[in-house]
Amino acid sequence: MKRLSLLFFIFIRTTVMAQNTDTVYIENLMLKHADLFAGILNHPQKNQVQVLYTQVDRDSRNKPAFKTFSYNLDDHRYFYPASTVKLAAVIFALEKLNALKIRGLTVKSTMITDSAYAGQTRVLRDSTAENQLPSLEHYIKKILLTSDNDAFNRLFEFIGRAEINSKLKKNGLNNSRILNRLAIGDAGEPAKHTNPIKFYNGDKLIYDQPAQYDSLEYPLDLTNTTMGIGYLDSTDKLVSKPFRFENKNAFAISDQQALMKKLIFPEAFPAEERFNLKAADYKLIYTFMSKLPTESDYPAYDPKEFWPTYAKMLYYGRQKDAELDPDIRIFNKYGDSYGFIIDNSYFVDFKNNIEFFLTAVVQSNEDGIYNDNKYEYETVCYPFMKNLGRVIYAEELERKRTHPADLKKFRMQY
Repeated sequence: MKRLSLLFFIFIRTTVMAQNTDTVYIENLMLKHADLFAGILNHPQKNQVQVLYTQVDRDSRNKPAFKTFSYNLDDHRYFYPASTVKLAAVIFALEKLNALKIRGLTVKSTMITDSAYAGQTRVLRDSTAENQLPSLEHYIKKILLTSDNDAFNRLFEFIGRAEINSKLKKNGLNNSRILNRLAIGDAGEPAKHTNPIKFYNGDKLIYDQPAQYDSLEYPLDLTNTTMGIGYLDSTDKLVSKPFRFENKNAFAISDQQALMKKLIFPEAFPAEERFNLKAADYKLIYTFMSKLPTESDYPAYDPKEFWPTYAKMLYYGRQKDAELDPDIRIFNKYGDSYGFIIDNSYFVDFKNNIEFFLTAVVQSNEDGIYNDNKYEYETVCYPFMKNLGRVIYAEELERKRTHPADLKKFRMQY
């Protein structure tokens, strides 16, 4: 009976949705592999799934063209973006550094963070850096390798909340906002205040940035901002009311992939729309987006805590014993929190000359309680991400291309 119901479901969904290939391609692909995706297909809203997949085709001059497919995409349906917002902070921090045009100020300059408002913290040293000192470069490495929260918070303070949100709008990312630091309970008035920061080369002060204040609010037209049936408060007491996300960060799936496309292929955009990044900036981001934690010396990571596929949700599903494909590199930024798993990725297979973008979100919170650390990551979210990445990759292996891609710019030195 269950098999008959699934077959009937497949027939009805395929028939009803067959009119628009842009929105049915991924669904039909999942239906084709119903043994992997039946649970998600039967409950796409319950699991809050959204998927965006973009094929890349090159012309004779290696210029890319894009064709995009979506599943259950809704830019106004809220999901918690978690650490995926950090990629925007990495880009905007480097843009700010370049815009300052201060002689001697580089990503390697020592970055000393002070405090000037209640709850703010100082940073004078960084024991994970080779020289034991904090810098923009080292914070960026930690964000891209293992999604370090403190590193993001320091970039947030350097850029400033107002500039972050101004840049989101400037880049057409109109369904997104970044309001607060992560993992420290930052919200409301404290989130509007950012720390004073000084940059040094040795003992020489290069740049002194005073504390900043952002008075603005950033409303968005969002649905689904109230979820579940309860949550644990700061004292671990159960509050039997839905959990509210109204005043948290937002980063729509379409905005995430748009940011990634412009980062990966600046040449595909008019000069005035590109990020204000130097060649060395792109190299830094590309290297550490695709590098595995176990390939890093500074910072160095315990492989038991940060194994090779730790940051690779799509295709590997964060599986600890996964066999790595030596020809595949995944340039990505993931997020995981409140039962949500999100991954925003650009895939490259150097052996088969394959490349594509894949961005997805899935959630599982069966008990409907937030902050209880009881989410079905291992049984629902990770398997979905792994299977989605592998099914799309398998399709790409079979897809015909007129011109082979020249992917040498993505061969990083690790």
